[in-house]
Amino acid sequence: MAKIIPFKAIRPENDKVHLVASRSVDGYNTSELRDKLTQNPFSFLHVVNPDFEDGSRTKPGSKERLHKIKKRFKNFLNAKVFLRDETAGYYLYRQVKNENTFIGIIGCTSIDDYMSGVIKIHEQTLTQREEKLKDYLEVCEFNAEPVLFCYPDDEKINELTQDVMSYRPDYDFTTTDRVRHTLWVINKSKSIKIIQDRFLKIPAIYIADGHHRSASAALLGKLRRSKDANFTGNEAYNFYLGVFFPESQLRIYDYNRVIKDLNGLTVNEFKEKISKSFVVEEVSDFVFKPTRKHELSMYLDKKWYSLTAREGVYRPDSPVGSLDASILTEHVLAPILNIHDLKTDKRIGFVPGIKGAEALKMTVDEGRAAVAFGLYPVTMDHLKWIADTNNIMPPKSTWVEPKMRSGLVIYSLED
Repeated sequence: MAKIIPFKAIRPENDKVHLVASRSVDGYNTSELRDKLTQNPFSFLHVVNPDFEDGSRTKPGSKERLHKIKKRFKNFLNAKVFLRDETAGYYLYRQVKNENTFIGIIGCTSIDDYMSGVIKIHEQTLTQREEKLKDYLEVCEFNAEPVLFCYPDDEKINELTQDVMSYRPDYDFTTTDRVRHTLWVINKSKSIKIIQDRFLKIPAIYIADGHHRSASAALLGKLRRSKDANFTGNEAYNFYLGVFFPESQLRIYDYNRVIKDLNGLTVNEFKEKISKSFVVEEVSDFVFKPTRKHELSMYLDKKWYSLTAREGVYRPDSPVGSLDASILTEHVLAPILNIHDLKTDKRIGFVPGIKGAEALKMTVDEGRAAVAFGLYPVTMDHLKWIADTNNIMPPKSTWVEPKMRSGLVIYSLED
């Protein structure tokens, strides 16, 4: 049973929402970030980049930087860039991007569900990053970027969301990347009860994106519980921000690999070695993408190839071993290219499939990589298979859409 609760959101004033909400800071290069900060005084990027305002530099992740972030956030509140809802509710969010429509409910989930396994994971987290994000929450005391969850489609929730969308939205704006964002506040007691009750009937929800944010929220919760002899489980630190999409609303894209060199091999030597595990066929397409599971694309020496895993190369009954990302690592990256740690090896890079196969071709043609591999997207069923069996995917196995903007809906841990 998933405990998803309503909350009193902090969110932008209606006339400023299109200026405040920003992509994750990691989504901007240095030049783009500087332009955004210079041209838009209301961008949430000013909160997470507080050094820009006073010009003094602080170390990322330091307590000094975190306190400046919190102060900058308070300044936004005092300047009425944000409003604070007086009634607890849920928030219905719709995103339209590239002819895809995503509709999800924003609420708060319980760290107890994360720790007990009601919230299912498929990705391994790094302790150092968990601690860093925990420190951020401890000092700043707000969630501004919800974890992306998915759950089995529920007819009652779908009916309710369709009804809510028949009313005028509280926000409706399009960002410069041609993505439309629409939001409705759900604060009627009847609607709130329906959502809570329906989620309580769902045995498990799955993290689609945000494993480190989930782990850090649980870390902070355990820390504060250890210092609070009177904790009830209802304190704000026992919950964290999430956006919950039915499985049918998510898109899982491939996450592809580019390799800087061939580990001293010639093109012909490399093709000969990989042909032991794959059927290698040159294709004439200008760009080529895999069309089925266990088929990979390869761009090498200005040519596209189809790589089909040979019989016996993988175990169909293995949740992780049958992933195309695992097959590529075990039969090409590790034994042939001498790449064993995908998290730390600087010879490998990752390109989200949403950028298209053209991005792989360009990376090689421009000399930034020697070879590129395209993977077939992981299915939702396969993701759940891995999570349900307590297995972990290799790094960078999935790119999940939609991505929400930071600062659109904020959960305060001070409430």
